[in-house]
Amino acid sequence: MDEEEIKYFVRVRNTDLDGTKSVQIALTGIKGIGPHTSRTITALANVDPPRAVLGKLDDESVERIANAVDTYTEQVPDWMVNRQKDVYTGEVRHLLGTDLTMMNDDDVNRMRKMRSYRGIRHETGQKVRGQRTKSTGRTGTTVGVKRKKD
Repeated sequence: MDEEEIKYFVRVRNTDLDGTKSVQIALTGIKGIGPHTSRTITALANVDPPRAVLGKLDDESVERIANAVDTYTEQVPDWMVNRQKDVYTGEVRHLLGTDLTMMNDDDVNRMRKMRSYRGIRHETGQKVRGQRTKSTGRTGTTVGVKRKKD
């Protein structure tokens, strides 16, 4: 293909991907797909070479990539998905795009509702994962140390 025949936008899973980037880098533009997952998807789709430019691929290869993204959960072991056990259904899922955002919001709201420690930390806007808060994460006018006047 010539340089003029490159597709600058390739649509996969309701996301416009940059056609000028390599397949592995472009797939990370979908929320829920990181570098490791994108390498696995390119291997499942038999895109050769894996670092091929996405916009220069033919329609059949792009279709294989889209199919590999859709059937990713069934083709990989359980430890490679981003939601190993769904809270509501108990099934193994790999969430992508807006599904991932909505499920993350639902999880935070569920923690808030049950008044768990993490939920309360989310509510108050404090750090959730055990980081120190004495000197970092300050908001507002609480920065600095006040000294007593003599």
